[in-house]
Amino acid sequence: MSEPTFATPPKTPLAYREARAAAEAPAEAPAEVVAPPPAAPPTIGPTGRPLPDFPDPGPITEHGNATVITMCNQKGGVGKTTTAINLGAALAELGRKVLLVDFDPQASLTVGLGINPNSVDATIYHLTMERDTPIDEVILKTRVPGVDLIPSNIDFAGAEMQLINEVAREQVLARALAPTLETYDVVLIDCQPSLGLLTVNALTASHGVIVPLECEYFALRGVAMLKGTIDKVQDRLNPELKIVGLLGTMYDGRTLHSREVLQTLVDGWGDAVFHTVIRRTVKFSEATVAGEPLTTYSSESPGADAYRQLAREVLARCHDA
Repeated sequence: MSEPTFATPPKTPLAYREARAAAEAPAEAPAEVVAPPPAAPPTIGPTGRPLPDFPDPGPITEHGNATVITMCNQKGGVGKTTTAINLGAALAELGRKVLLVDFDPQASLTVGLGINPNSVDATIYHLTMERDTPIDEVILKTRVPGVDLIPSNIDFAGAEMQLINEVAREQVLARALAPTLETYDVVLIDCQPSLGLLTVNALTASHGVIVPLECEYFALRGVAMLKGTIDKVQDRLNPELKIVGLLGTMYDGRTLHSREVLQTLVDGWGDAVFHTVIRRTVKFSEATVAGEPLTTYSSESPGADAYRQLAREVLARCHDA
């Protein structure tokens, strides 16, 4: 009888048991794919847009080549002076050397820094109207480290009439401030609530404009007129001038009116509106009476933090001035 033939060699008992156990074992489940955690939703700011992160700018090794910015709005009481004082102080905290220019005969900026305008010997009037006045005699040190001031007083009230007869009258301030550009990093000019010759001088001397705007209906009405003035200065006197941003001030998120005004501003101007919004608080008035910025009077307050955020946002828009 012939030997049987096999397609494969017969397994040993041990190999057979191992093969059978492998065949009967349940199939391994595929490895579970773990999805990455969902990204955190962006923080929506008061303007209704995602709020970006504004990191602290890098330190400055050399001062100079100043960026000149004007606070401008023909409507009074919108926060121009408050913004100039607190933005200047916040920029100084970031290592910038800041010069504040009080270009308003009411001298609110001078008073807001604790200086009696009637006690100063030389003001912006002497600097602009008397060509032989050295700028070093006009600049005052303030109590805020890194912040200097060119003061004003009521003598400046007649400057606009005197400028009418000046040659190149729109460039008077630009010529007067030229020596400061080599010393400071940022020059902030606080204008009077007007679109007259003094404001045109400030715009002609500037690289940028910040428009503080109270979050109420009447403040919206004059923005188009102001934009027309800025466009004329750009076209005829200062092609480098640009709008750095529109700043919502005195904002009260509890009221529908404030929210609607701010939304209307964003709808009309888009990214030209700062993400930072300055909320209404009595602390600003208290700091003014104390003659110092809110960043030192109430350093931990939300208003002080808002101006610190604004300082970072302004530097980002001005390419780390």
